[in-house]
Amino acid sequence: MKAIFLYDYTGFMAQPWLDAGYECWLFDGQHPEGVTREGNLIKVGMWFDPYKLREHAAKIADLVGENVVHIFSFPECTDLTNAGSGSWAKKRAANPMFQQEAVTLAQLAAVVADKTGCDSWAAENPVGKLSTLWRKPDFWFDPCDFGGYLPLNDRHPLYPDIYPPRDAYNKKTGIWAGKDYVQPFRKRIEPFHKDNPGWAKCGGKSTRTKNIRSSTPRGFAIANFQANAPHLRGLV
Repeated sequence: MKAIFLYDYTGFMAQPWLDAGYECWLFDGQHPEGVTREGNLIKVGMWFDPYKLREHAAKIADLVGENVVHIFSFPECTDLTNAGSGSWAKKRAANPMFQQEAVTLAQLAAVVADKTGCDSWAAENPVGKLSTLWRKPDFWFDPCDFGGYLPLNDRHPLYPDIYPPRDAYNKKTGIWAGKDYVQPFRKRIEPFHKDNPGWAKCGGKSTRTKNIRSSTPRGFAIANFQANAPHLRGLV
């Protein structure tokens, strides 16, 4: 069985699926060009064009093949999140369609779901324009809502100086999902930080700081897997 992760560089979301023996496909422009296989982990270097969405989805479906059981997407939020609203006027002057293009890219998971026949799909984005330019999310969460899935001695594996142990921070995030997606069970802990420390400690526009700010909450990744893996739901 296979799972697809779109706009995914770190692989945090895929790790629980890998550990359980699923074949995981990560698509992101930051991966090396082409297809790189590391056992059940397959990384595909692919940038996405909002005007070629169905073409991209068809290529993804062709590469991955049959038996796709889950799709999760992390579309770029810079042009949609309220935190970046200060630059919207300048961006709109340069490209009046910049937000519509961002919304189209956010819809990639739904298009890939249509091509693969997998209705267990979801896309995440923080508070912003996606709620009005696409539709309301199916639910909201903060990373600390799933901190209880991580051990007491937890330490962030990539950014320990930025993110507190056990995802103990707030970052209001929406989930847009397909009909077969199951909302994960929450194991909330109290946050150390009222706001996302990725924004507070990582200014600038570099790819690195964007990766830090958008880093997947690992507790949510575990909860998402436990709620949606077919073998845990008794579907296989």
